[in-house]
Parts: sequence; structure tokens; C-alpha cells
Amino acid sequence: MSDSTHLTREKSSISYTYDNLAGWRRLRPLHPFRGMYHDVRRRLPYYWSDIRDALTYRTISSTIRMYFVNILPAIAYTLDMYRRTGEFFGINEALFSSAMAAVIFSVFAAQPLTVVGITGLISLFNYTIYDIVTRYEPAIYPSFMCWTAIWAAIFHWIVAVCNLCDYMRYVTDFSSEAFGAYVGIIYCIKGVEELINEFTKSGATAGFMSCMIAILYFLTIYGLEWLGSSTVCRPWFRGLLADYAYVIGTIFWVGFAHIPGPLKSTHISFVPISRAFFPTQPRGWLIHFWELDVKWLFAALPFGFLVMLLFYYDHNVSSLTAQARQFPLKKPAGFHWDFFLLGCTTFLAGITGIPMPNGLVPQAPVHTDSLTIYETDLHIVSTEDGEGAEIRRPITKATAVVEQRVSHFLMGLAIIGTMTGPLLIVLHTMPSAVFAGVFFIVGWGSIEGNGILHKVIFLLRENRFIQRGEPMLQVRRRKIALYIACQVISVAATVAISQTIAAIGFPILIIALIPFRAWIIPKWFNQDELDILDDLTANNSAVLASLGGQPRFPGQVVEEHYGLERRYTEQRRGSIRQRVGSISR
Repeated sequence: MSDSTHLTREKSSISYTYDNLAGWRRLRPLHPFRGMYHDVRRRLPYYWSDIRDALTYRTISSTIRMYFVNILPAIAYTLDMYRRTGEFFGINEALFSSAMAAVIFSVFAAQPLTVVGITGLISLFNYTIYDIVTRYEPAIYPSFMCWTAIWAAIFHWIVAVCNLCDYMRYVTDFSSEAFGAYVGIIYCIKGVEELINEFTKSGATAGFMSCMIAILYFLTIYGLEWLGSSTVCRPWFRGLLADYAYVIGTIFWVGFAHIPGPLKSTHISFVPISRAFFPTQPRGWLIHFWELDVKWLFAALPFGFLVMLLFYYDHNVSSLTAQARQFPLKKPAGFHWDFFLLGCTTFLAGITGIPMPNGLVPQAPVHTDSLTIYETDLHIVSTEDGEGAEIRRPITKATAVVEQRVSHFLMGLAIIGTMTGPLLIVLHTMPSAVFAGVFFIVGWGSIEGNGILHKVIFLLRENRFIQRGEPMLQVRRRKIALYIACQVISVAATVAISQTIAAIGFPILIIALIPFRAWIIPKWFNQDELDILDDLTANNSAVLASLGGQPRFPGQVVEEHYGLERRYTEQRRGSIRQRVGSISR
């Protein structure tokens, strides 16, 4: 029996693959409420520990960091919607949506590490529907969006009750990397559009000033976070800079825009605000959705279905990446229950006329990362220069995660506080250019750490600088190029459609990545190649138990996490090293 065959059989016997899933029940969508019931039953015993475990400094630093990482992009997306939806969605709507989602998910969710708020994709969806509806009857836009959200909520509940989140078990790095690259590119495009608006609205001088602030803001945050992962200065100092990078960068560059003299006279634009705790438009917080004509009510149904498709992928992938394999999590997940809860927040967003919140792909893993405890060790590597010659390389590894729900809750309370009059005035002092910089930071963060970029760099790197133990050396270069091409074409097609009036169809292309990976890709690559090029985004059994697995409970989850996953990892690494060794010989 070959090593590859042995590895495949061993892997299928102890872990989660597409075929012969050990410990997985047959998917039973007609067994209603099964997934939601087991999600709650698995997570409920950990509820007290979710509060008790938060009594640590990491919770405080994570709350402050995520407040800025959540609220700054939310305001940035809202500035875009404010201009492109006839000023219907304003700052108060964005803050209300983010706060509501944060409080509800931190208290009731089975996956409190997943940060929920406003994404650039729902912003794109909202103003695309506005462009369509205003061609016929502009006055119905609020009610039409409300019914879109109501239909979306109904579809959410159907999906959750029928256990259809089970199919997220097929999400691998192929689709999550493509989606991450798509999100990163869209955010960078939005940053450029924000700066173009400055040139159009305020003139060349304000435009150039805005470009300078946006670029320097990006470099400031990027530089401070880079210091956090470097070996410069003391660990406590560089950790402090990384934890409060957004605080430092935002305060400095907002103040920079108000320096008296030539800088302040450029007349750059600032965040538009309205009355505290009131909608931007002269209306109440309840949309009169019952006044919409029946024909428009049913016209909103397909749009609601598309929102559900978007959230099905976007929110669940956010949860997967927040609980990805690089994080040593111990507590169980709950995809079905959380998707039902997302339907509830979607319904509330619709009837109150605020943007529909969902899981944030760039921010969710950042939340988990901010709660992760890292340790740096020195790895000594012997050289060929003679006996005693050695190189010391720092190796950073994650040792634990502060799994709790308090940081998410406190962030929600802080956002509610931002809706007060004094803090709205503070928001009004922030130049729009800062939010263009936020787009660049979030967008580049999704691109820089993306596996697609890493594979491209591998192909471009000079051969003598590639480590001999690199697993991708086992795969022919043209196969790696083909794999990258499949991802790049998927990303390009989704970005292209997002720039047209047909942008509301982009969720279909995103969802199509899952069956494309499951059915088409295996026809072009053998199992050995896929073992190296691809893997499940989350392979922690504590997470995967919610996606069609056995209803594992406390004790079983921890035992599997420290038993099965370690065994699978060791076997996979050992087999890969053996094959690399045979190639080298």
C-alpha cells in the first residue's frame, strides 16, 4: 500500500473528509430542529465559563481593539451607502445595527467569537437595490428593503430548522481564500472610490490632502501591527503598540486634519451626523411595511433569497475563520442556532430600517487573534559551516484562546454609547479620508495573509531560496498554477459582476465556489495534491461537530480535540516529510 493511500485511509478514519466521514451522521435536512437543539445543548454548559474566563487583560485589550476595528469600517461603508441610497442610511443606522447585532450575538449566540456587524457586501447590495427600485418608484425603497429583510429572515429560519448549515462542512481553503481575496479587493476599491469622491466634492486640494491622510493612516496602523509581531523592543511594549494601533493612528490623524493653517484650509469633508438616537431621515424607527403594494411585496422575495444566500456563505465562513485550525479552541460551535439568530437580527434590521448585519470576514478572525495567547521560542538550526555553528530563529505559536462572550458584549455597549450627542460630535470631527484608510487596512489584511498570494509568491521565488521541506515541492508547478488560476478566475468574475447593475447576483457566484471545489476540482487534481494545496478551513472537531457530526457534549469535545486532531496532524506531517525525503533522495 502506498503512503498516500495509507494517509488517505488513516485521515478518513480519524478526521473529517468528503468521503467516509467518521463520526458524522448522514445529513438529514428533513429532521427539523436537530442541529439547533444539539448546538444549544452542546454550548449551554459552557455559558458560565464564557463569562468567568473573561476576567483577564486580553478581554480589555480585545474590546478596545475590536471597537475600532468594527466601528471604523461600519462608518466607512455607511458613508458609501449614505451617498448612494439618497441619504437613507446614515451614521445612526450604522451604529444601531452594529450595536444590536453585537449585544444579541454576545448574549445568545453559540459562537460569541464571531463578530457581527455591517459588511461592505451588504452595503453593495443595499445601493444596488436602490438603483433598481428608483427606476420605478423611489418612494417605496424603505418598505421594499424592509420586505427584502423579512423574506431573508424567513429563509434564514427555514435553513436553520432544516439543518442546511451542515453543508458548510465542504468549505475548504479553496473557497474561503477566494472569498477573502474578493472581500479584500472590494474594500480596496471602496477606499479608492472614497478618495475619488473627495476630488469630485471638494476639489483637487482637498483630494490630495485626503489621499495623504488615507495612505499615512494605513501605513501607521500597518507599521504598529507589524511591530507587534516582530522582535523589536520588549514583548510588553510591542504588544501594547499592536493592541492599540487603531487608537493611536486614529487619534493622531484626526488631530492632524485639524492643525490650523494650510492643512485645515483644504476643506476636506467630515463624517455627516444627525440627532442622537434618531434616524437620519425624518421618520420613526419602525418602517410602515404593511403599506407596500402586494406586487412589490412579492417582488422583494427573490432579493430576500439572495440576501440569505449571501449571509449563508458570508456569516458561516466568518464563523469558520474565527474558529479556524490555527486557533487552539476547546469550546463547541453552533452554526444552525447562530444562523437562526441571524434571521432574527435580519428581521429586526428590516422593520427598523437599518443595514442588515452579519458575520464580518476580516474582523471575526481578528477578534479571535486578539484573544489568542502566543508564546515565542527560539528554534536552533545547525548550519553547514562547521561544528557549533547555529542560527537562532524565533518561532511564535498559539498556546490558548480566551474563549468568552464579554468582549463582544462590551463592544456593543460602547457602540450604543457612540450614538449619544457628545460622541456623535466627536465622530463629526473625523475626516472621511481616515475611512478610506480603513478600507485599505481591512482590504490589504484580507489579501496579504491570503493563501492565493502565498502560492503565487512560491511560484515566483527563486528555487535556491525554497526550503527543501516545503510540501508544495511535491506538486508540479503547472498544477499549482492551475489551482491558483481556478481561484483567481472565481475572484475576478465575482469582482466584475459586483461593479455592474447585476451586482445583486454576486452571492450566487460565491455560493458556487463550494460545489465547484467539491465536484470539479477533484477531477483535475489527485488526492495527494489536494492534501497539500487545500484543507478544511476549520478541522477542529469541537467546531465540526455542529456541521452534521455526532451530538458531542462536554468532555467528548475536549477529548477529541486533544486526541483525534493531534493524531491526524502528526500522521499528515509525518507522511508529507517521508514523501519529501524520498523526492530529495
